[in-house]
Amino acid sequence: MLLDLQIAEEIDDSESIPSQSDFERWAEVALKGVDGDSELTIRIVSEEEISELNLTYRDKCGSTNVLSFPFEMPDFGIDEEPGESQLDEFERMEMPLLGDLVICAAVVNREAAEQNKPPQAHWAHMTIHGILHLLGHDHIETADAEAMESLEITLLSQLDYPTPY
Repeated sequence: MLLDLQIAEEIDDSESIPSQSDFERWAEVALKGVDGDSELTIRIVSEEEISELNLTYRDKCGSTNVLSFPFEMPDFGIDEEPGESQLDEFERMEMPLLGDLVICAAVVNREAAEQNKPPQAHWAHMTIHGILHLLGHDHIETADAEAMESLEITLLSQLDYPTPY
């Protein structure tokens, strides 16, 4: 697994952010059983940036803790010459692009404090939660939410973190 960790310049120095190795460990646990290697970008942002993304992509006002953006293959159209494919470059990729997680440091740290959770445990939960979304899990329907929560609890327990629920 290749993890590209990006920390936005406008992040307040007082914000506690886990290390690259923490994110890698959490991602590896979440991706156990996934065939092959994956490439994942995690971007740590301010409340302003995540609010803009939340409005643009979810049509929701305000900040949130994590947003997941699964990789989508670009639409190259159908104007290709016979025998030539613009998809060849993607087919040769050795590492599939999983997608991007955008995590708001201020929101995650504030939630951990408000919910009396160890900050590292909450960061691990939000990272795993986001990766599960990238893998196609959701919590729209009750049964799906229960399955996703159960999987999160299992993965977090493998990291010796308590249940987040």
